[in-house]
Amino acid sequence: MKGLPPLCFHLLLLLPPFMAAGTVLDEERATYLVLMDGEPVAFRQAVDPLKEHKQLQIQRKHAKQLVESHDQLLQSTLDMAAYRKLYSFHHILDGFAIHTTLSQAKKLESAPGVQKIEKDRGAKLMTTYTPHFLGLPERVWNQKRGAKHAGEGILVGVIDTGIDPGHPSFAYEPSLIQNWTQSNAGFPGSLACQVGPRFPEGSCNGKIVSARFFADGAAASLPLNASRDFSPFDNVGHGSHVASIAAGNWGVPVVVDGLMYGFASGMAPSARQALAVYKALYPAGGTVADIVAAIDQAALDGVDVLVLSIGPDEPPESGISFMNIFDIALLFARKAGIFVAQAAGNKGPGEATVVSFSPWSMGVAASTTGRSYTSTIVTGDAHRLRGIGLSTPTAGNGFFQFKLISARDAALQSSSVAAATSYAEECQHPDALKPELVINSIVICSFSQGFLNGASTVTAILATAKALHFVGFILLANPSFGDFIAQPLPLSVPGIMIPRVADAEILMAYYEKHTCRNNRGEAISYSATAAIVEGRVATFSDHAPVVSRFSSRGPDIIDSERNPADVLKPDIVAPGEQIWAAWSSVSVSDPILSGNSFALISGTSMATPHVAGVAALIKQWHPSWTPSMIASSISTTATRHDHSGLAIMSQGQGLYSLRPSTPFDHGAGVVNPSAALDPGLVFSAEFEDYVRFLCSLPNVSASLVQSAIGMKCNASSGSPADLNLPSITISALRGHQTVKRNVKNVAGKPETYLSSIRTPEGVEVSVHPEWFDISPEAVQDLEIKFNVTQTSDTFDFGEIVFTGSLDHIVRMPLAILPVALR
Repeated sequence: MKGLPPLCFHLLLLLPPFMAAGTVLDEERATYLVLMDGEPVAFRQAVDPLKEHKQLQIQRKHAKQLVESHDQLLQSTLDMAAYRKLYSFHHILDGFAIHTTLSQAKKLESAPGVQKIEKDRGAKLMTTYTPHFLGLPERVWNQKRGAKHAGEGILVGVIDTGIDPGHPSFAYEPSLIQNWTQSNAGFPGSLACQVGPRFPEGSCNGKIVSARFFADGAAASLPLNASRDFSPFDNVGHGSHVASIAAGNWGVPVVVDGLMYGFASGMAPSARQALAVYKALYPAGGTVADIVAAIDQAALDGVDVLVLSIGPDEPPESGISFMNIFDIALLFARKAGIFVAQAAGNKGPGEATVVSFSPWSMGVAASTTGRSYTSTIVTGDAHRLRGIGLSTPTAGNGFFQFKLISARDAALQSSSVAAATSYAEECQHPDALKPELVINSIVICSFSQGFLNGASTVTAILATAKALHFVGFILLANPSFGDFIAQPLPLSVPGIMIPRVADAEILMAYYEKHTCRNNRGEAISYSATAAIVEGRVATFSDHAPVVSRFSSRGPDIIDSERNPADVLKPDIVAPGEQIWAAWSSVSVSDPILSGNSFALISGTSMATPHVAGVAALIKQWHPSWTPSMIASSISTTATRHDHSGLAIMSQGQGLYSLRPSTPFDHGAGVVNPSAALDPGLVFSAEFEDYVRFLCSLPNVSASLVQSAIGMKCNASSGSPADLNLPSITISALRGHQTVKRNVKNVAGKPETYLSSIRTPEGVEVSVHPEWFDISPEAVQDLEIKFNVTQTSDTFDFGEIVFTGSLDHIVRMPLAILPVALR
């Protein structure tokens, strides 16, 4: 595996094969998304509310009219041979996606009814033990009659690489098929199961109740494989992994290479926890057009919770980050009542690297769980060096020593393979090494340029090791390239990865001490020995969770210039490092995992379905709660400490380096499912609140907002910091500012709350009222006043805590940048 997960694909735009000189066909084509000013089906008011039985028919007629209007616009505006319509969006968006040239796309900008047009940015993947880590079996599942009923009746949508319907994590009860069909009969878009390669009739069941694939955008610009890709089947593994974390069955044995690693369970593992699967990413990559089409369909199907471990991994090239078409689609999904969990991104630990921008989706960061798999190599002089790799030991499990040799010293300098490439020292091809030197030896392979640029792989090392009968191998950090990041991969040959240069230097010092060289520096005899110890046994630490190094960090950004926004991102942190979950044995993109039904991988991709599954549990307990109420309950009850009671730490730039974590690393904290079921108070925001937020953004005109979402701005929209979020972020506090919030009592009993404040440095903070009594279902308005006492060029952090008389504790993080008056 090259570097950190996720599995990242690069968008390849191909010129069409039918280019004709001197015409529009000479131009490069791309996919463009277009928003229209019509009213989508989901938000169109019934013509006659008394005739509900006709509503479905009316909606279908309106959807047909929208599609026809798209076709008519294209036919009247563009050259017939110069475009291909890929999708019409009509349920939560009125718009379409086309594959065309830039000049043709510009014609649409001034066409009647067109609000916004945007070039497709492409999409990527953001790529057991965690239920117990989060306390689900004891504190949550048991309150709803155990794991078999946790999440029952909630429809979770997963937009990803598809799903393996034959995996035991998605086994089903046949009697549930009819139940789900009947209970969802009222949705205009009936739950459907598309068939195709590896996805025959009957693949959908009481667990997987719907499965579709969206490939028109990808097929227009990427080399898809028709014999493999055109079905909901997961050829990658990522989609199955994500789906099983959110809602995989309870207690599924995790067996890899004949060894059992425990049992896997989803966050909401009920057999009646239904999955709707939308495949929109492929081994060759993906497009925003396919994802938006999947979001529109998911809303049509009536999903309660949507998992997005995929998406664009860069901000829009221009404009406001919240107002690109992808984020607008998520806004209307929220309006349709869908809770959206979105991966924060895997570009940490740099600042302002989050790719979950908008306050209407919950951006999820990734943390460790305290469980790790550590391999060890024992040298002939009794040094024990720790490394990484799910590996069997060499014979004797450390008791017997074997010859140690560097691949560089065993290189065949005259070999054509070695001459043409640098694969010898990286152990990438058996023809590059002298068989008589490496047979029955532990071979040192170098983590060099080939691994950095993606040309070299651990899979190739394993093939070389098998062909030349290595006893084992060591993938060793190269001082010229520094430390590297490694994940525990299943190794079919005894092996270990040593990613730290400091450890590598110890090993090589021992090796050189026991290697004789001639006056040309060539090795002529070897007496260094080593043994590889069992690496498949987990060890545990109380110093968890820790925010993972790869997890993207805040602050959130408002535009392509990366100016900070008045929104806290990420929102929350959840387990995302070294997560066991379901995998597709096909594993096209990761051959090293091929043949396995489970994989141990890392990424915010893995953290996101944890939060989605928790949201499904909350929705089961509180069916009437809106997505913002669910998001608030997750945020205000989050944990700020690790299992040893210390403040959460974050991994830094240096390998194994740690620093104190901030809300720009962990958001509100670590998701705490049991507390989230009973938060006491919630901060609620509705669609109109998000419109006011957009209208209040600096340098954003009312016409720009209307062109993006089709809604008009009020005369006064206040400050973006006034959006009723369970956090407060002020990216430029000048002098003083008053921020408004309101909270609702959802505890079912009257309660008295008292506020306390941990103030950010350089800022005075006061809450009005300081204390309040609140009845069940009542709403309390709050004013939080901020006053600059000392300016700064960096954010500082604090929190407001509302402590209730019935033991509810509601926490609201603060991120404030106090600046000088203009």
